[in-house]
Amino acid sequence: MLELDQHPSGRHFLQIPGPSPVPDRILRAMSLPTIDHRGPEFGELGLKVLGGIQKIFQTRHPVIIYPASGTGAWEAALSNTLSPGDAVLMFETGHFATLWKQMALRLGIQPEFLSLPASQSWRHGVQPKLIEERLRQDHEHRIKAVCVVHNETSTGVTSDIAAVRRAIDAADHPALLLVDTISGLASADYRHDEWGVDVSVSGSQKGLMLPPGISFNALSPKAIEASQRSTMPRGFWAWDEILAANANGYWPYTPSTNLLYGLNEALDMLLEEGLEQVFARHERWGEGVRRAVNAWGLEIQCQEPALYSPVLTGVVTPEGIDADEVRRTIYDRFDLSLGTGLGKAKGKMFRIGHLGDCNDLTLIATLGGCEAGLKLCGVELFGSGVQAALDFFAENPAPGTPAARKLATRESAGHSQAGAVRA
Repeated sequence: MLELDQHPSGRHFLQIPGPSPVPDRILRAMSLPTIDHRGPEFGELGLKVLGGIQKIFQTRHPVIIYPASGTGAWEAALSNTLSPGDAVLMFETGHFATLWKQMALRLGIQPEFLSLPASQSWRHGVQPKLIEERLRQDHEHRIKAVCVVHNETSTGVTSDIAAVRRAIDAADHPALLLVDTISGLASADYRHDEWGVDVSVSGSQKGLMLPPGISFNALSPKAIEASQRSTMPRGFWAWDEILAANANGYWPYTPSTNLLYGLNEALDMLLEEGLEQVFARHERWGEGVRRAVNAWGLEIQCQEPALYSPVLTGVVTPEGIDADEVRRTIYDRFDLSLGTGLGKAKGKMFRIGHLGDCNDLTLIATLGGCEAGLKLCGVELFGSGVQAALDFFAENPAPGTPAARKLATRESAGHSQAGAVRA
């Protein structure tokens, strides 16, 4: 018999950048009995989650929910808006941008892959200027869409999507903007409407804190109009039937009822906390982890500090050190899972996720396992990353906590006293 839980004591530390640890509150919601997906109770659930997910994407336009992984939502975005033979412009930022390009090829689309030189392409974000320059050359408007990854999970780089939209507009080009925010949504700031995105692609297993199994297409009116012209064969992914059924809270096929229970709970948790607070929480965790990596004297995969991901941090191992061996050692010795290097980065780096059901001490323990594992694998560390992260978290308490309120009160009192002295 297969043992699914092989951890004898304590909890396994799942610190990969997705699937992320699922909060108990969501697990309990998912354990509710399955209901009739054609009954009135389900219709109420459907309308609630469809309205709630719009708030997470920060859109007033429809959001499609699929019983699928993010890969399915990739295909849905392409197959609903494009036709066989269409040219699209994509940008190489890492493994997942590359996989999306490969999918476009399989669908008979003609992707053009912009990139930086090989040594830089997986360490920087999307370059809006290169997109603008290429679109300006496309006088006949053959390019029908620009497809980019918001938070590249393989590298820990969060690209500036608003700048990509400005580049398309500056070129006065009618191309659609399709964005993969599978790992960015609900962890990093993302604004579908404000940034002029036509299709946003996302999944359940990252910032939404759910198990894998549901994915999303957030739409714009321009994207819906394009879907009516598309000649790409599609059945399951077709937006029109789903949008018609969604009007009353239903789907044209059997949806993932219990995952929708979980989504409903996740939306409540995120909106109760407030999106700004959610984003600040992830930014703070990311900074704490990066302080640790810097203290170790190791490189961060992302070389643009302004684009550091709040979702994960890629850690480059020194020359001659197999990052996968470091990961295996940490897993075997400390029951801690870290993200592997993918594609061009395989064996050269590992990834620490800081999202999902996390807190400061979760990350301190994670960094402790990393620090010990690196030493066991013969990596000479400059200093203690654990101490650096401890110091950062102690000096910068999480907003809204009693410690943060006390600190704010002390600082306010200090300013008042200083003002009195000056007066």
